[in-house]
Amino acid sequence: MKAKEIREMSIKDLEERIEAEKHNLSVTKMNHVISPLDNTSVIAKSRRDIARMITILEERKKAENK
Repeated sequence: MKAKEIREMSIKDLEERIEAEKHNLSVTKMNHVISPLDNTSVIAKSRRDIARMITILEERKKAENK
């Protein structure tokens, strides 16, 4: 997911999306332990997307408090 797409989302949508992505990441990790994934870069990409969303969310919250 691109940063531009994330910035277009509302704060509430962003929080919900972060929780959903965290859940999907944990499920993907468990599936990888049981049977190895063909493309393990999916895990790293998911982690980066979550971090990107959290960063943008924190920027927005900081901007609202000012």
